[in-house]
Amino acid sequence: MAKFDHDAIVIGSGFGGAVSACRLAEAGMKVLVLERGRRWTPETYPRNPDDPWLWNQDQPQLFNGWADLRTFSDMWVAAGAGVGGGSLIYANVSVEARPEVFDGRWPQGLTHAALKPYYDRVAQMMDLSTIPDNQLTARYWLMKEGAEKLGWGERFHKVPLAVSFDPAFDPERAPARADSHSKPFTNRHGVPQGTCVHCGNCDIGCQVKAKNTLDLNYLAVAEQHRCEIRPLHLVTKIEPLGSGEHGGQGSGYRVHFDHLDGGQRRAGSASAVRVIVAAGSIGSTELLLRSRDQYRTLPKLSGRLGKGWAFNGDFVTPSFHKGRKVSPSHGPTISSAIDLLDGVYKNQALFIEDGGVPNLAGEFIRQRLKSLPGGKLRKLWQELGSHADVQDPLSNMMPWFGQAVDAADGELYLGRLWYMPWRRTLKMNWDYRASEATVNAMVEVHEKLSAATGGTPFVPPTWTIARNLITPHPLGGCNMADSADRGVVDGHGQVFGYPGLHVMDGATLPRAIGLNPSRTIAALAERGAEHIVRHA
Repeated sequence: MAKFDHDAIVIGSGFGGAVSACRLAEAGMKVLVLERGRRWTPETYPRNPDDPWLWNQDQPQLFNGWADLRTFSDMWVAAGAGVGGGSLIYANVSVEARPEVFDGRWPQGLTHAALKPYYDRVAQMMDLSTIPDNQLTARYWLMKEGAEKLGWGERFHKVPLAVSFDPAFDPERAPARADSHSKPFTNRHGVPQGTCVHCGNCDIGCQVKAKNTLDLNYLAVAEQHRCEIRPLHLVTKIEPLGSGEHGGQGSGYRVHFDHLDGGQRRAGSASAVRVIVAAGSIGSTELLLRSRDQYRTLPKLSGRLGKGWAFNGDFVTPSFHKGRKVSPSHGPTISSAIDLLDGVYKNQALFIEDGGVPNLAGEFIRQRLKSLPGGKLRKLWQELGSHADVQDPLSNMMPWFGQAVDAADGELYLGRLWYMPWRRTLKMNWDYRASEATVNAMVEVHEKLSAATGGTPFVPPTWTIARNLITPHPLGGCNMADSADRGVVDGHGQVFGYPGLHVMDGATLPRAIGLNPSRTIAALAERGAEHIVRHA
């Protein structure tokens, strides 16, 4: 029998990769996770201006920071870079897709009812809860007021969050939102955590470990079952092992990667019976495109690869409420929503949320304090820190946020730069016109909510003038389907034409779902991993 380095190699450690690694390791498989980013800890989270905030795909050996911001011609895409993937930077929201989302674009038999047991499994692993009634934020009440004034009161509700709350916590207890108020506990997986202190740092790393990120549950369980996780390993191509290295056709794969360490890229590889690609909508699609079109190691990949990409209707409209304290940096980044997904407003499926932003100025002051010796200088910064917290410079801003069902007609492909024609780079074809009515409907709802609550909206000129967008929820590119002429993978994530090669992440969703996708991605990975284990 052929000898492989591993039973399975998982590329990426976000909601698809973490779930896959956990379930395969639990089944007794020897699993390797290759993660391009670092293993972050509360001690290493970026806080200061000169900290490693950004990932650079062109020079990852030099810039392997917290978030990857890809800039295409009319669309920017944000993704996490680190052990835990998108769970490091997302706003904790974990909701199920609506049943009507599972239409004819999905593989036959893949319905909400079929996915429901896996949705429930994710909820248990992630230990979901809603914000306690005694901790509701100013943004929550503003959102509720707007919904009721517009006749949408029954559509307003809390959203499930992957956050650990202390029911007895008082957000106003002095000093307000201090880390010292977090109560330590050990979660159901045996991992130390703390409870939420409403500091607003959900998107930049929760320093008290109240955010139930994947490294505290799925990945922790995977490692408890001897899964190996290698941070700073960027996969470059996937190569089938045919009659040469390990035997017959379809007998496993070799995964080639660069180890990003000490400012250098050191090439390496590992082999496995099966490979799970889980690098996200952008990362997985790019990896398969390069394997097919640049390195030609996977020439039989579907012609649909890269097509059907969606931005999931993401949009944010800041609104300024003079004389009213909103404090978007206080509390969980998102805690509630207005569900308009049935198309009640202009026949557009919308999901409105109360966005939040971290107080980076406050964080800088707190970090500066830690580095100062005692004496007058430290006292000066303490006073400044207290003043900045009281001032709360964004106190009157409400970041109305939301997702929607867009046209899902984008395409990712490898192109050439005119100034470097020898190099192939990932590009995107996306035209705003097919989704213009959807985005405009979102803007109008944000404006109505702002007016109803006494605010003045500021619609970003990046949309009104330039028709450019940014999304943290990219979907598609390796779409699910019933056949290779319609998609790249089947309903369990198995790649058409390549037994043992799977994709399990947001790249497989064949359409926008109009709300936060993390739980759907994780549920599909639960289902796909179960299928692998059953047929191993």
